[in-house]
Amino acid sequence: MAEQQLCTFFLNGLFFGIDVQHVQEVIRPHALTPVPLAPADICGLINLRGQILTVIDLQQRLNMGKSAMRLPTKLINELPGFYIVVSIAEQVVSLLVDDVGDVLAFSANTFQPPPSTLKGKMRHFLAGAYPLSEGFLLVLDTEKILLFKNI
Repeated sequence: MAEQQLCTFFLNGLFFGIDVQHVQEVIRPHALTPVPLAPADICGLINLRGQILTVIDLQQRLNMGKSAMRLPTKLINELPGFYIVVSIAEQVVSLLVDDVGDVLAFSANTFQPPPSTLKGKMRHFLAGAYPLSEGFLLVLDTEKILLFKNI
C-alpha cells in the first residue's frame, strides 16, 4: 500500500499539507526586503545563506486574504509565522505560513479528490484531501503553487 508523506502547516485556522519531497527546510522568518510593484501575494525577498528567495504569502495566493503574519514588527527575531522553503524544477521559493505541524504519512487509498463544486484558485491549487477524525488535511499541489499563472 503506497504512502504519501506530507509536511503539514496551518493557514488561517485550516490544516494543509504539501509533499515532503518538495520541502527543502522550514525556517523562522528572516529580514524581508519588499519588492516594489510586485504582485500582492509576493511578500518580498530574503537572503538564505547567500541564496535570494522570493517569499510568497500562501494565504493570499490561495485567495484567503492577506496573512496576518505580514504585519510589521520592530524586531527581526519577533517576526511571526514560518517560511517553508520548497523547490520544484530548480526553482526555490519560501512560503509564508502561520504555523507548521509535523511530517505525516497517509495511506494513498484514503485520499479524496477535490469536490467538483469547488471553484476559483483553491480548486486550481488543491490536489485533494485526507479525512481526519476532525475535518480534513487539505493537500496542495506544490508545482501549481510555484508555477502559478494568474487565473
